[in-house]
Amino acid sequence: MADPATVSPGTGTVSSGTGSDTVSPDSGARSPADRDAGTAISPEPGTHSPTRPDTRTAAATPDPAPSVRPAHPAHPAHPDTRDADADVVFGRLRAHQSAKLALTGRFAGRGAVETGAQGARVQLSDGRSMLDFGSYAVTLLGHRHPGVTAAVRRQLDVMPTSTRSLANPVTAAAAECLAAYFGGVLPKVYFGLNGSDAVEVSVKLARLASGRDRVLAVNGGFHGKTLGALALTHSPLFRAGLRGCAVDVTHIDAADPGAVAREAARGDVAAVVFEPVQGENGARPIAPEVLRRWTRDARAHGVFAVADEIQCGLRRCGERSVALAEGLAVDAVLVGKPLGGGVVPLSAVVCTPQLYAPLAADPFLHSATFGGHPLSCAALPAALTAIEERAAHGAGLATAIEAGLRTLAARHSRLVRGVTGRGLLWGVDFAVPHAAGEVVVELASAGLVVSPCLSRPTTVRLLPSLATTHAQLAEALGILDGALTLAGSAVTV
Repeated sequence: MADPATVSPGTGTVSSGTGSDTVSPDSGARSPADRDAGTAISPEPGTHSPTRPDTRTAAATPDPAPSVRPAHPAHPAHPDTRDADADVVFGRLRAHQSAKLALTGRFAGRGAVETGAQGARVQLSDGRSMLDFGSYAVTLLGHRHPGVTAAVRRQLDVMPTSTRSLANPVTAAAAECLAAYFGGVLPKVYFGLNGSDAVEVSVKLARLASGRDRVLAVNGGFHGKTLGALALTHSPLFRAGLRGCAVDVTHIDAADPGAVAREAARGDVAAVVFEPVQGENGARPIAPEVLRRWTRDARAHGVFAVADEIQCGLRRCGERSVALAEGLAVDAVLVGKPLGGGVVPLSAVVCTPQLYAPLAADPFLHSATFGGHPLSCAALPAALTAIEERAAHGAGLATAIEAGLRTLAARHSRLVRGVTGRGLLWGVDFAVPHAAGEVVVELASAGLVVSPCLSRPTTVRLLPSLATTHAQLAEALGILDGALTLAGSAVTV
């Protein structure tokens, strides 16, 4: 399938583009413009590229401490969310959410909180900035991409929500656009807000369409934490305290090509759900030859094959869809995280008419108040266009980060057991969990945000955005090198 560069909003058509890379050449050091803007993505014509908020000024005039605030503020439902006083923020988190959440945030920011972001850089309340190689894969386009924010603002000024009774043209256009983005081979679309939505809907449809109940998932997989999706998630860490989940799930080994055929032979399997690259399991790709066997056997036994690409799809791992690029016979591709451009929440099930049949027969069989929300759907065409415009740059970044990480792994071989990943999704695996923890501490201190793997505590994920310049990548690798050196002197392996 050709990979043209522009997705036309409202038409669902995809036209060719140049795929030009507007990122400045890698000078090996950050330029003043790089430090100030944090991104080299040029604003689209007619859009405003917002400037970075002056967090130093905000931090210099903190709110009073919580203890001296009025007991009954005039507008308790509308707190001043512009507060940059970190102690106030942490106090609110402790009082109204979780003391552990406050502790984690204080630790990650060294006592500061995030107050603004642009491109690959996040601003903190104490005037510092951090490179964002984390955000759990949401900010593929970086923060506040001008084309996406402009599209959302336009919709906000016209119709930010939907009646849910009348047909909405923005949602319809977004569905057409997404189906066209995957070449039209999966023409049906259901919109949710997060990854769990897409997983649950795909499993529900598979069970209804097949008349079977059991679902196959993969050891090491992560598919969400709501009860249905949680049943597919492999790690027992996320099910602690629960006596069971609602879906009958069998987990299979990622290295067992015959697993699907063996399980499907019992005649009760509705679907097999897999991540082509397992993000939470340390950015570990499943061998394409295994996936081909699984999907071929699934089709032979009338089992729906669902590729969960919520983290690895949409060019995060190089391809629009890893499964489709590998020629897998899938019935659905699940996407999310960057689908809303890193600005608004949006996920989707993109699937065959056969899997979608229950919803075609009864469109109210599964619905959500904010599913297909116009603000989110307005972001989708702009996000896909921006992703394609940056795809060539992303390929260059992917080559550079792989080479850099493998060099660091060899240099720090006592501490680092290996690196795994694909595209812009990479995991650094350490000899012991304590080493990973020490490195995360040092990275936060030096100004690099990463994403730990909760179910694989020996691994730290790096997820650079398409807004990252080569100079910023070199900076991040330098920070990681320093963190590995410090951790190596402090950790006994």
